[in-house]
Amino acid sequence: MTPPSLAPGTLRIIPLGGLGDVGRNMTCFEIDGEILLVDCGVLFPEDDHPGVDLILPGLDHLTDRLDDIIGMVLTHGHEDHIGAVPYLLRRRSDIPIWGSKLTLALVEGKLREHRIRNTDLQEVAEGDRAKVSEHFDLEFLAVNHSIPDALAVCIRTAGGTVLATGDFKMDQLPLDGRITDLRGFARLGEEGVDLFMADSTNAEVPGFTTPEKDIVPALERVFERAENKLIVACFASHVHRVQQVLNLAVKHQRKVLYVGRSMVRNMSVARDLGFLKVPGDTLIELKDIDDYRDDQVVVISTGSQGEPLSALSRIANREHPVIEVGEHDTVLLASSLIPGNENAVHRVINGLSRLGATVVHKGNALVHVSGHASAGELLYCYNVIRPRNVMPIHGEIRHLIANAKLAEATGVPAENCLVVEDGAVVDLADGQASVVGQIDAGYIFVDGSTVGDITTSELTDRKILGEEGFISVVAAVNLHTQSLVSGPDIHARGFSENDEAFAQIREQIAAELTKALEDGVDDTHRLQQVIRRTIGRWVSNTYRRRPMIVPVVVAT
Repeated sequence: MTPPSLAPGTLRIIPLGGLGDVGRNMTCFEIDGEILLVDCGVLFPEDDHPGVDLILPGLDHLTDRLDDIIGMVLTHGHEDHIGAVPYLLRRRSDIPIWGSKLTLALVEGKLREHRIRNTDLQEVAEGDRAKVSEHFDLEFLAVNHSIPDALAVCIRTAGGTVLATGDFKMDQLPLDGRITDLRGFARLGEEGVDLFMADSTNAEVPGFTTPEKDIVPALERVFERAENKLIVACFASHVHRVQQVLNLAVKHQRKVLYVGRSMVRNMSVARDLGFLKVPGDTLIELKDIDDYRDDQVVVISTGSQGEPLSALSRIANREHPVIEVGEHDTVLLASSLIPGNENAVHRVINGLSRLGATVVHKGNALVHVSGHASAGELLYCYNVIRPRNVMPIHGEIRHLIANAKLAEATGVPAENCLVVEDGAVVDLADGQASVVGQIDAGYIFVDGSTVGDITTSELTDRKILGEEGFISVVAAVNLHTQSLVSGPDIHARGFSENDEAFAQIREQIAAELTKALEDGVDDTHRLQQVIRRTIGRWVSNTYRRRPMIVPVVVAT
């Protein structure tokens, strides 16, 4: 449904990513010709995205509106909220960006890697107000998450007031002492929140998310039982978890080294800004690992989600140039599974186990807690804020639905709980939010240095090639004499390397081509289709497979 023209004084909200899948979070807010963006993250590819490095939000929607963007707010420094910033700034590099100290420091590192200069980075902190344009007035509130310095943002406009939480939870005893600003939430509730956009990731989980401090005993047991080398894999931005590991390493007299480029970069930034406390003489370099016994070392690594090129995957595949895993070594996966990554993580666990390592993970020990609010915390927020309308964000469709049902349970009318996915166009005016249309906010695939050139159909072809194989058939025909000159020559890859397997169908293809020529078919494309149908039917009936078939007919 094509959305109508935006009426004056109406706030239009379009999620460009993050609603329907876990990642590529981005939302577009527009009023009276001005656009404000909140977050700009990436989604990591799954098994059905062969060759894809990253997936971007629906940036194409902004192509013709780049000059209307008055700025972008980043709620925190996780990749699924900041990873696509360089790809947006390639289109317009001077977009002002508001974010916390740590978030902007992580963004600056990414921009340097992409050789993008943006000097308009506006540092904000909880409690700050920013009148960023004629139509947008922002207020920032502290929220607790699995990365320090996370912020929720209140967006005040003529069309209404919106509170977007970003990713958050309500740990009452956080490691850094920085709790979610529930007093601020309550104050905004008293003022009136027209639209509440709340993190849905854990909406299906009852009760309250376990506090970070509760996993310390389990981590302590891992250290006590580790006989040799200990490898801890976690998100490269999980500063709190790294801090816990550092503290235990000092207690158990082990040196620590970081492995993985993003881990090294992020922890260096966190330490420089004071968010990570590293006791003196604790860190060592990778090149110095051989100077210490295995039981004197803790390796903190990337790869907790089974990413193929990550340090942990390379270790599991015996491809890492320095670090090896063997009998009596321990690997700790201090993270939860992002939906869609299950197979990749299990492959890494199996690879490490095959090498003789003991693998400790969330499935067999309390070694990780979520960074997202569970149902009890969301209910608390709805009761405190009492929003007029609710639009759940950040999650798969089941998470969004569960979040909406929580809002309904606290008294928000069902018709005011908008469960929408990426590309939905929502207008807010006079205290009422309604869905008025839909735009294309599809995936943009990054493949190496190529952005947006890979289509869904091309990914389907890659998947077929990887799973079903490839068959080429080449034949030469004389259109004047209506005869087959040579062939058909059949070659296969990833299907059958035995040419004799095609002897039967080769004669059948020759017969079908000859018949078509005699019937007056003089178009090489139609002759290629004859080949495709003939061999395709035979392969399906004989082998129950559907390889990619590439017929070539040369006319002489």
